[in-house]
Amino acid sequence: MGKRRLTRRGEVIARTVDVTERRSKRRAGRDLVRDRHGSIAPIVPRSSLPGLLTIAAMTLTITLCSPGCKSSSTDPGPATSRRSYAMGFSGTPPRIDVTVAIAAIDMWSKRAEAGMIAQSPPWDSLLAGITPETLVARDLLPLANYYRSKGLSLWLYLDPANGLDRTGEADALVAAHRSITEPSIQAIFRRFAVVADSILKPAHCGLALETNLIRTASSASLYAAVKQVANDAAADLRARGTTAKLSVSVQVDHAWGNARGPYAGIAPDLADFPFIEELGLSSYPYLAGFTAPEQLPADYYSRLLAGTTLTAAVTEGGWNSATVGAVTSSPELQRRYLVRQATLLDNAHATAVFQLMFTDLDIPSLDLPQGSILPYFAFNGLVDVHLAPKPALAVWDSLYALPR
Repeated sequence: MGKRRLTRRGEVIARTVDVTERRSKRRAGRDLVRDRHGSIAPIVPRSSLPGLLTIAAMTLTITLCSPGCKSSSTDPGPATSRRSYAMGFSGTPPRIDVTVAIAAIDMWSKRAEAGMIAQSPPWDSLLAGITPETLVARDLLPLANYYRSKGLSLWLYLDPANGLDRTGEADALVAAHRSITEPSIQAIFRRFAVVADSILKPAHCGLALETNLIRTASSASLYAAVKQVANDAAADLRARGTTAKLSVSVQVDHAWGNARGPYAGIAPDLADFPFIEELGLSSYPYLAGFTAPEQLPADYYSRLLAGTTLTAAVTEGGWNSATVGAVTSSPELQRRYLVRQATLLDNAHATAVFQLMFTDLDIPSLDLPQGSILPYFAFNGLVDVHLAPKPALAVWDSLYALPR
């Protein structure tokens, strides 16, 4: 396993409005990490933007889109007549600009039924003694209410580990010389989860992300702590009468052994997190060695569900529309990915799919450290940094127009 920690990632994401969580392909220089078995361990991105969208939701007048409004965009797209899945995004903006952030949500809410909030607990604030009630009400509730004003169902995913570095702990805990392996820190996570669920009332709640990747890329003690705290948080939520469907997510590309295999599956995850009612899926195949979307097996999602009665939702993923470093791509490959993904979703009878990044990231506007992996995800958006549509958006819209 590569020993090099990818440092300051939490700082980068904080500066991009808490955009948290990431991934990898083959060793494209120092940006990618190997797991302890020698295979590539994707370090995948997620997202959350409490600060920016809290301000936006509280200070700007929003023009609402009535629930069910449809886009008029069309595309030959996939050959399917219905869809089983809800479609959604997160509020990640291209840059730190409230007006642009709101414009982006206004644009994507017209082609979505769900909104995602995915983040780690704000450890620095929690350790400083600020209560979960204050933090959730101040930073997350305005965004949740904003989503609901658009007629969107709320999905909440809480990450007890480090979304930017699956080998390690959350940066804020490391900076404070604390660890999720400590019972007192686990108690804080559990309390934050209970408060977030009770105040936000999400329809779906994830309590750990990419558990199979954490298991193979991190230490045994870190994985054991993630396992413990997720199970305990689930028990807490159920004791409090949560109405959310509970889950964890797994990294699909990693479960398949990336493009070269062999297939490893997720049997340990199913055994270690028995509380789950649905399974979250994370997948960035262009970073796992796949060079064309058509290379993805037809059962790329559904095979992970074999032998279970679980439903699955793609809670993050995508395909870049531009070449970055050694990872080659194009707008056409991204468009073809959405076409192929529709087949994978249909075959898995998926319940939801999230394209967390609706817009590209405006990398030049961000103060990124040397060696940041963020550019590998910067072109996942279906529109560019100016909100101009890419070819893939037409495929998304053609799927959104299908009856459910």
